[in-house]
Amino acid sequence: MLSSAELHERYARICEEVGPHVTVVAATKYVALPDLAVLAEAGIDVIGENRAQDLVAKHAEYGHTFRWHFIGRLQSNKVKVVNRTCELVHSVDTPSAAARLAVPALVQVNLAGEASKGGVDPEDLTRYLGPGVVGLSTMPPAAEDAEASRRYFVRLRELAAEHGLRQLSMGTSQDYRVAAEEGATYVRVGSVLFGGSG
Repeated sequence: MLSSAELHERYARICEEVGPHVTVVAATKYVALPDLAVLAEAGIDVIGENRAQDLVAKHAEYGHTFRWHFIGRLQSNKVKVVNRTCELVHSVDTPSAAARLAVPALVQVNLAGEASKGGVDPEDLTRYLGPGVVGLSTMPPAAEDAEASRRYFVRLRELAAEHGLRQLSMGTSQDYRVAAEEGATYVRVGSVLFGGSG
């Protein structure tokens, strides 16, 4: 883990790059529980967890230190954990999970039709748009060039506008700058924040 000063410098740079209207969510899937103290010292305030069991363990130790988001695939039987701990879910893609959520949610849309990724087909989106849904999210295919993601971000923004939704979670370490240019309100970064090279 980087020092808190190094982490703060990277975090501040990312926040500056995306601008004040974008929330930078630190994706902590590969951050060990003891290392969360370094994130707190670095001034990171919003973290996104992928797995419910890790969320439980980390929240038990650092519950009031951070604002908690759930960014992984959400199974219906894990909704209670998320309801107790998180302020936002980025990844709803089943009607059963959507129906049980008590916190605001973003429906994940699989715009590229990748079988390996979660998310709903854009044609089925209206089935998921209940009162707790405040926006949409997407994960474009991995690509060397961040520009390859732009068309997916544009499409997600258009879909959100069609349905009167304002929140957009799009952009990761590979393409967060492009996502911000296309209207992201949340970007989820891991390797660009915690990785060895800066």
